[in-house]
Amino acid sequence: MNITLIQTALQWENHEANRQNFTRIINSIGEHTDLVVLPEMFATGFTMKPELVAEDMEGETVQWMKAIASQKGFAITGSLVIKEGGNYYNRLCFVYPDGSIKTYDKRHLFTLAGEDKAYTSGSEKLIVEYKGWKICPLVCYDLRFPAFSRNLEDYDLLLYVANWPSPRVLAWDALLKARSIENMCYTAGVNRVGQDENGHNYPGHSQVLDCLGNELAKASDGEEVITISLDKEAMLQTRKRFGFLNDRDTYTMVK
Repeated sequence: MNITLIQTALQWENHEANRQNFTRIINSIGEHTDLVVLPEMFATGFTMKPELVAEDMEGETVQWMKAIASQKGFAITGSLVIKEGGNYYNRLCFVYPDGSIKTYDKRHLFTLAGEDKAYTSGSEKLIVEYKGWKICPLVCYDLRFPAFSRNLEDYDLLLYVANWPSPRVLAWDALLKARSIENMCYTAGVNRVGQDENGHNYPGHSQVLDCLGNELAKASDGEEVITISLDKEAMLQTRKRFGFLNDRDTYTMVK
């Protein structure tokens, strides 16, 4: 399976400008891809004012994702601000080429920025099945909590979409490698670049690692698009050879 990571700057709380920018970048992709991955809150930046920017699941940004997926023939995923049932969610949408959607609401809200006061936490882990792959998509701060992402489902690809700032980029690099090693799966992290309205700088470092933690591709600190082919059979053979997941602990998650 070919996946494409889009690392770019985001316009603050400006849905239309961000959709136009991602449309431009997507139209420039010259290689075949099966899945395009966008950053966290790709339509607005990491805002703590959801009441100003929230859409519903019939809103323009979700409709844009469905149109792109249908026109281009690939799946697309990223998170955005969604209002539902009187609550606001940092919701990842995984949109298939046929327009169907799977969703995941960010489980671990970033208390340092007050995300827990502005948004409602999700509780359900999502495993997406696509083109014979099992994919576990998560959002930014989830990266710091290995129990929730533990590979109990034998998934093949772990995705993180993020707005991860420069002062903690060492943790971003280290934890992505750790998650790939402990879960014996491909791991991809997509971060943004640029500066947001709060003065936070974002370093990029979007990357893809194999199931042993080897770096397959890594972006720098500017706008960049990475397209890479992932070999599921090679990963499964590595898992079989070492058998580390056979010895994993079993447990029940409680909130």
